[in-house]
Order: sequence, then C-alpha cells, then structure tokens
Amino acid sequence: MSGPISLEPGGPEQETLAIRLADTRRSVRKVSDDHTVLLDTRRIVRRVSADHTMALRIPRFQPDEEAVSMLAADLAERVGPAVHPYEVAALLESEGLTASLIQERYGHPNLFSLATALYERVPRTFPQPALPADPWRPDTLRCLLRGALFALPGLAFLLTAPLWNAGGHTTTLVVAGLFSWAWGQALGHRAHLRMATGRREAGRTLLLGAPLGAVLATATAGAQDGFGPVTLVAGAQSVYLAAAGALLVLGRERLLLAALSPLIVGAAVLPWWEPGKELRAGLPLLALLATLVVCGAALRSCLRTPPQTTGRRPKLLWSLPYGLFGLAAGTLVLLEGKVNAYAVIVLTVSMGPAEWLLYRYRGMSVAALRATATPARFLLRSTGVLALCLLIYLGPLFPAALLSKADPATLLTLAATLWTALLLQAFGAAWPAATICLLAAGTAALVTRLELPPGDAILPLSCCGAALLLIVCALRMLGRPSPHA
Repeated sequence: MSGPISLEPGGPEQETLAIRLADTRRSVRKVSDDHTVLLDTRRIVRRVSADHTMALRIPRFQPDEEAVSMLAADLAERVGPAVHPYEVAALLESEGLTASLIQERYGHPNLFSLATALYERVPRTFPQPALPADPWRPDTLRCLLRGALFALPGLAFLLTAPLWNAGGHTTTLVVAGLFSWAWGQALGHRAHLRMATGRREAGRTLLLGAPLGAVLATATAGAQDGFGPVTLVAGAQSVYLAAAGALLVLGRERLLLAALSPLIVGAAVLPWWEPGKELRAGLPLLALLATLVVCGAALRSCLRTPPQTTGRRPKLLWSLPYGLFGLAAGTLVLLEGKVNAYAVIVLTVSMGPAEWLLYRYRGMSVAALRATATPARFLLRSTGVLALCLLIYLGPLFPAALLSKADPATLLTLAATLWTALLLQAFGAAWPAATICLLAAGTAALVTRLELPPGDAILPLSCCGAALLLIVCALRMLGRPSPHA
C-alpha cells in the first residue's frame, strides 16, 4: 500500500490515525511538527494534518443523533429560555447525567459538548413570566350584600308609617339624615386611616366618633322639631346609622344583616297579614337593639387586640372632604327623592355594584399598565376602562328608571356623578370630588328652593355638568401610570 488509510469513515479531511506501511524500499523522514513526508522509490506523498496532535477516535464516541434529538425534545421547554450553553450544562447536571453516561448513551466526549449540541438544536424561546394575581379582585357577594344593607333600613319606615305622620316631619328627618350621612362618611374615612395602624386604633376611633355623631344629629333634629316626639324617631335613625356605619367599616356585614332580620320578616308578611301596632313598633326597635349589640361586640373585639405604637395619628382635616362629599351626595339624592322616591331605592341598591366596579376599575387599570409601553397608550386604555365601567354601571339603571317611573336622564346623570366622585375618592383625590359635588348640590338646592328657572330640569343639568367635570378630572389624574403603579 502506498498511502495513508483512515480508521473511520469521513475522508482524509478529518483527524485520523494514519497507518503507514513501508517496505524495505521506503524510509520516513519527519520534516516538522505539522508535516510528514513519506518517501517512496516510486513517488512522494505529502500529508498536512488537520490538528497539531494525532487523535485516536473510537467509533462508539461518535454522537448518537437520534438520542440527542430525543433528549432535546424532552428538555425543549427548559433549554429554550437558556442564554448560554453553560445554563444547559447546569440543567444536564441537575438531571443526573454523568460523564460516562453521556459518552455511552449520546456519544459526546463530555458534558459541555452535549450541552452545546442541545443549545444549538433547540430554538431560543423567552416566555413571559406568569401574571400575578389581581390585587384588586372584588368580593362580589360582599359588595352585593352591602348594597342590600344600604336599602334595608327603609323597611323601618314602611312598618312604622301608619303609627305617625311621617310626611309632616320630613324636614326634621332629612336634616338629621344629612348630618348623619356626612358625619358617617368622614368618620369612616378616618377609621380606615387608623385601620392602617391597627384594629384597636380603628375601634377606638369608631367608639368615640359614632356616639358623638349620633348625639349631634339628634340635637340637629331637635333644633328643628323643638325636641318633640319626632326627635325620638330622628334619634333612633341617627343611632342606627352610627352603629351600622361602624359595622360596615369593620367588615361585619353578615352581623348587620342578622341584626336587621326582624325588619325583613316584618316587611315580608305585610302583604298577607297585618302585624298590629305593637309589632309595627316593636320589630324596628328590636332591629335597632340588635344592631347596637352586635356593634358593641365588634368594637370590643377590636379593643382586645394589642395596641400598635407605629404610625402617627392622621389629621382631622384629611377627612373633611369626605364629609362634605357625603353632605353633597345626600342632598342630590334627596332632591331626586322629592320627585320620585323609588329612584332613591334604585340608587341605594346600586351602591353595591358601584363598589364592585371601583375594584374592577383598579384591577383593569393595573392590567392596562402592564400591557402598555407609552403614556399615550395607557391614557387611551385608561379612557376605555373608565368608559366601560360607566357603561356597566349605568346600563342596568336605565330599565330600572323606566320600571320605577323615574326620569332616566336625572337618574343616570346622578348615578354617574356619584360613581365618578367615589372613584376619585378611592385614589385620594377627595377635594376635587367634594368641590364639584357641592357646587352641583348647592346650585340644584338653591334653584329648587327659590323656584327659579329652569325648575325641575336643574337637577339633571347640574348632575350632567358635575359628571362631565368629574370625568375630565378622572382622566387627567388617573390617565397617568403613576397612580396605578
């Protein structure tokens, strides 16, 4: 034989161990490290090696392409996100692949050779991290229950209406109710601020503020009635609103529902049975006593918790705009109630879905923040989220207005005003909401009181203007990413 012979397939371009057979007529002379010259009497063969060294390749060390492909398919989901073959090598080590196993099963000389082959076979994929849970996911049952609890106290007036001339003392009850509503809004905000420090601090705030609000509301009613029998009714109304407000702040809606069960039972039997004067007066009184008992138990539970030394006491001025908004909202609702009492019931019950939508707005805004990359795109999405929430809230109110024979324009604009103001309050923008609602309520009340033009149309006009201003404020303040971050 006159030339080199490769011990494995692939041609002379690969690294081989050449077996050179020489007869008595051949001689070998090494010229340099990279060149070997074979001298023959008949011809000279010159070979240039591909490497500086002579390597021995055993056939079983050749890569097993099928086995490597199967391994790549099994580990594709974990190999795809890798940014370097070393990450794949760490993965293979965690799978327990030893050097001997890699050589015998996959035909690669070492771990890094196999890792590089897998890295090259599997396309790069960089999956997005899993989205975290919605931090503003609302409790649907609780929101609906709160809406019902806002309306259930009206059953007391249904039961006691034949016992006294409620229509002749509307002003006294309205004044006491407005005071209690405004006081309750401010006290609820302050209690929530104190809740950030601890439940004991929130309980102390409610224990001091709720009775004081009830006394002041009763005194306001007495100043109107001369402290007559109607003052007792106004006092009972004020005490209930104070106790119920404390329970709602503490999240004890189910206890309040249980306390109001006598009213529910008494009103349920009215269409088929006349309960008599004793039950008509006794059932509301029993519900009031039950509310006071469960409120006292809830406050006592808060006061038993350990006190917290961290956090400073919030300023009283911080809660003032919430109280002013409560006064304005109560005035607008009562002006609508003078025209159609059923519209007030519809608005009161709708406060539960309104609260649910406040949570959904915040959740959808956070999702929009994650899905956008520029402030302009977020503003566009934020506008869509606000429009969607208003549409969901106002949509069912339109047929409700028709069923209650209320003016749809007045009811829808009033509802839009209240919900948008609550939205601004939820983000801490309380003064703009309170100011706009006070202007609308004051204008509507003054025109109605003085019987000035445009007459009854002043309420929908005032609410429409307030709603538009509140929407503009909401887009300006909440259309930026920072409030949602």
